[in-house]
Amino acid sequence: MTATHQVFNQPDPLADINLLAGNAALQAALQFNAPGLDTAPLRQLGALAGSAEMQRHARLANVHTPELRTHDRAGHRIDEVEFHPSYHALMGAATAAGLHGTPYSDAEQASGHAHMKRAAAFMLFTELEPSILCPISMTYAVTPALRDNPAIYRDWAPGLTSRAYDPALKPWRDKAGVTMGMGMTEKQGGSDVRANTTQAAPDGQDEWGARYRLTGHKWFFSAPMCDAFLVLAQAAGGLSCFFLPRVLPDGSRNVLRIQRLKDKLGNKANASSEVEFDNTLAWLVGEEGRGVPQILAMGTMTRLDCALGTSGLMRQALSQALHHTTHRQAFGKPLMAQPLMQNVLADLALESEAATALAIRLARAFDRQADERERLLARVLTPIAKFWICKRGAALAQEAMECLGGTGYVEEGGEGVLARIYREMPVNSIWEGAGNIMALDLLRALRKGDVAAALVDELAPVRGQHQALDRLIDTLPARVDGGTDEAGARTLARDVALAVQAALLVQTAPAAVTGAFCASRLGAPSDVFGTLATGTDFGAIIDRAMLA
Repeated sequence: MTATHQVFNQPDPLADINLLAGNAALQAALQFNAPGLDTAPLRQLGALAGSAEMQRHARLANVHTPELRTHDRAGHRIDEVEFHPSYHALMGAATAAGLHGTPYSDAEQASGHAHMKRAAAFMLFTELEPSILCPISMTYAVTPALRDNPAIYRDWAPGLTSRAYDPALKPWRDKAGVTMGMGMTEKQGGSDVRANTTQAAPDGQDEWGARYRLTGHKWFFSAPMCDAFLVLAQAAGGLSCFFLPRVLPDGSRNVLRIQRLKDKLGNKANASSEVEFDNTLAWLVGEEGRGVPQILAMGTMTRLDCALGTSGLMRQALSQALHHTTHRQAFGKPLMAQPLMQNVLADLALESEAATALAIRLARAFDRQADERERLLARVLTPIAKFWICKRGAALAQEAMECLGGTGYVEEGGEGVLARIYREMPVNSIWEGAGNIMALDLLRALRKGDVAAALVDELAPVRGQHQALDRLIDTLPARVDGGTDEAGARTLARDVALAVQAALLVQTAPAAVTGAFCASRLGAPSDVFGTLATGTDFGAIIDRAMLA
């Protein structure tokens, strides 16, 4: 063919960059919450996650999605999911970076910042590929719940904290590293897990404690190739939590019937399944009838990851928009130089930095659970952060996509990073409890102690810095101390989130960022991005957000 035209004015892909080096917001959050933290490992991960090689793995893992094999060629039931090699490359990188159970190792706990370091790393990796982090997140979150069966925890803890990745289905004792998942929801109940019908019948005792046989199903059962799961089932004493391994101690396969894999909007590289239990062996964790609080010890940590993951996706969406508008010409000058585009980009940058600040602050609270105030803040800020950050994430991704125009909407064999981010955003808002569930959980959290006093202490350092922030802070104690009913729970979650975000920005960000955030979010907030006041210092805000 003869050449019909020359392709130009098309920015190259954003690749081979260090995701931490160019992220001033994350660096500031770490400096504020953990002064003197050694960030060298994070910089190494930032370089890896920003590399073209790992981006190729992210693309391939999403294009070549998991495949279910229920039977082998001879007709034997095997219930296995096959993944593309790039999925395993990503899983290996995530475990090597310690994103799963490593923060619970003795060495990491001794550092004093185990959860915060892991949170920052989780955010960086999410920018590369979020969906494979589902089993990684569940493996991270399982420890608080699993400790209530000391015998199982003794045997499985070394594998859960190991930085080795071993995808083979074989006994735990023969593996260099293990992963774990969870199964709570059923067809008839969804988030109302007390409506579960899966039954647990006693089956004796052994070295792992009380053994049961489960019969029933789970409607959403993510990462079914994990080595074990925490699941809910009805025992004689009520809804209870059970440990269910895929391979039994004697080396035989447990009965886990994978019925099908979900065809989801996003989260394509991760296998989410529907499963059935048929006389399936499982061991009690905790006490009978205490299943919900038992497994929510795990759910609390995965909710933290929902906020962290969305914050990471927001940052990558912003980076894609900044990169494109810097190198794309329109109407005689770079898109970045257009005043309307500057307004949009600056607004996106404000939202991204605020999400990062809140997510890292929340992670700090999990490092300080011996402190009563930090424990209360972790309890109340977890549903707040998951609710607000995840709600804002989808809107930000859509606006960032518009910065690229039609190119942003195109997938093209998985090359469309923003299209993938946009499809991914809703899952963090839905998974582990959608918006209303988070709002209801916030109301429960308010009864756990003097939350109002904890918030007053948290916000005290910024008193007098901005009138709108002072006015918002003044409204919170009465609303927290019983002044909010169920119908107003979402509004309270939003307002506490905005107050804490603004307070953190006052302490970590330049005046241009703080002033624009408070003026645009705390007064009469706009329902769209790109409506900052005309006097806003767009240049200063954008410069801070630019990649190094």
